[in-house]
Amino acid sequence: MNLSISPPPFAGAPVVVLSAGLGGSGSYWLPQLADLEQDYQVVCYDQRGTGNNPAELPEDYSLAQMADELWQALSTAGIGRFSVIGHALGALIGLQLAVDRPEAIDALVCVNGWLTLHPHTRRCFQVRERLLHAGGAQAWVEAQPLFLYPADWMAARQPRMEAEEALALAHFQGKATLLRRLNALKRADFSRLATEIRCPVLTICSADDLLVPAVCSSQLHAALPDSTLTVMPRGGHACNVTEPEVFNALLQNGLASLLHRHERLSKELP
Repeated sequence: MNLSISPPPFAGAPVVVLSAGLGGSGSYWLPQLADLEQDYQVVCYDQRGTGNNPAELPEDYSLAQMADELWQALSTAGIGRFSVIGHALGALIGLQLAVDRPEAIDALVCVNGWLTLHPHTRRCFQVRERLLHAGGAQAWVEAQPLFLYPADWMAARQPRMEAEEALALAHFQGKATLLRRLNALKRADFSRLATEIRCPVLTICSADDLLVPAVCSSQLHAALPDSTLTVMPRGGHACNVTEPEVFNALLQNGLASLLHRHERLSKELP
């Protein structure tokens, strides 16, 4: 699997891996790249079946496979220790890696993630699947911003919305691929595994997220042994895109604190 790896800003710089949501594109994190690359070696990637990592996915495709694919790619690149910043599905991939490869994960940032799929989120996905079956890629792409962005933010950016729609259609991952990735996401359940996650975790959510209610992050935070919760007052599901200045400040401060805590705890262990 292809990875995009920035040069380290200094010798021994910590590695941060950015994992996107259901869209799967590494470009989702563009509003964060310039800030992060000042302090970290940053890894971006298009998830398997999307972007520059096209592939036919098996029918039983799972979150564990998504996490293992990323781990194998990082290992091949010589990266054995890293932090993960994940959004929605990407947050679940980070959680899975923290369970499967605890020795590799320094810290984890979960943006609008969850323990198990919330009934409201399930309903949203059911509606979107019906749109996909009835109207194809066009209907899916046209509906997507409604779940990502606040209404006033979209209304003020109509040319951008049209450009994003055209780009999303041109690079649509394909119906079968999308449904298999979505089914893997819906089956993921960390309600019994959260206590196994020992790395420090920052959970970030937006109070006005239409797709994943903020209570999901509260529940995730409560279930993790070492977690900090930050709630942004607005920003929608894609809060890192709509409120980048606020989000980037929270991310930079939070991640630095997580890594400092991880380093301190590592020294304290016998």
